[in-house]
Amino acid sequence: MNTIVDFNQLSDVKYEQIDTRFDTEFGVMWSFMRPEPRPCFNKICLNELLHYHQNVQNSNGEIYLKGKTHKLNYSVLASGMEGVYNLGGDLSVFRDLILAQDRDHLFEYAKLCIENIWILYNMQAPVTTISLVKGQAMGGGLEGALSTHIMVAEKSALMGLPEVMFNLFPGMGALSFLSRKIGMQAAEKMVRSGKIYTGEELYRMGVVDVLAEDGQGEYALNQWVRKNHRALNSFQAINRAKQRVNPLTIEELYDITNIWVDAALRLDERNLKVMERLVRAQNSKADSVTVKHMNVKQTA
Repeated sequence: MNTIVDFNQLSDVKYEQIDTRFDTEFGVMWSFMRPEPRPCFNKICLNELLHYHQNVQNSNGEIYLKGKTHKLNYSVLASGMEGVYNLGGDLSVFRDLILAQDRDHLFEYAKLCIENIWILYNMQAPVTTISLVKGQAMGGGLEGALSTHIMVAEKSALMGLPEVMFNLFPGMGALSFLSRKIGMQAAEKMVRSGKIYTGEELYRMGVVDVLAEDGQGEYALNQWVRKNHRALNSFQAINRAKQRVNPLTIEELYDITNIWVDAALRLDERNLKVMERLVRAQNSKADSVTVKHMNVKQTA
């Protein structure tokens, strides 16, 4: 593919936690998440992703580059961090807001998550949204990946919904998206179990749409685009029809998020201690990613 690297054609804003590139051959816009200090959905990352995808939607499937108009056909959400797609919600913020019983700010955060997944699911431009999962996608990280029209994952990618570990549930779309892909019984089993699945397991279950060999995620995604591009109009129309047959509304997502907020505010000290241990795990993963990134830069 003809590729333009590290160039954001859709906005004058310089993003702190997203890198972008555009592949001109099939009109693939890539966004790579780099949230700091932990590889989770902090508010800066969420606001930047929302702004970015709003610009994709407002493009109406066109991009102007170097004096020429190109078709923007696909928007890919991926990670710029080795070994991690996204670890989900900012548990450190959750814990502080729960301790303060600050419902307004907890719902404000949850609402921002819903706005992000809704625009990926309900993209109004003729643009197909795709997630590429390499490494770990936990909780809200998996929910974000589920919200796209196509989910690509490498075989050994690790994905799960661990919220039951601290007596909560994933409230930003998991049940809504999973029930429409694999049925409510299987979706509820996933949510209740807290089990961590490989990409290969979720492909066999019907959660993952395209399975890639380890280290070949981008290649598999590009091959899917190349294979299906001629039928893109048909694919997008069928996807719209599927959404009409089994509709999801933003009101459903908001209602479930309200249930999540109320449940979160009922967590006790023991539950919050488990959440705190997971925050330490997120920090440990962040340190590991930082060390790997530094080593790559030193050897480059």
